[in-house]
Amino acid sequence: MESMMDESALEGMEDDPKALGKMMKKMGKEMGEELPPEFDDVVDRLEAGQSPEDIESAIPDLGGAESPGGGTRNL
Repeated sequence: MESMMDESALEGMEDDPKALGKMMKKMGKEMGEELPPEFDDVVDRLEAGQSPEDIESAIPDLGGAESPGGGTRNL
């Protein structure tokens, strides 16, 4: 998990949705926590090559969904 926190590991990912999806899937597994179904949906879309912008357009509530604490959460 520590290696993923290194900013250099993220370089170029904004231009490579498949690599970003692969990294997010690995990060999700390493966290060992139950993630919301939206996380899997986003990862699947990224791995299929869909851009983050296209995903945000297709799932408009994604970035500002209500969290159980009353605030907003981002994936």
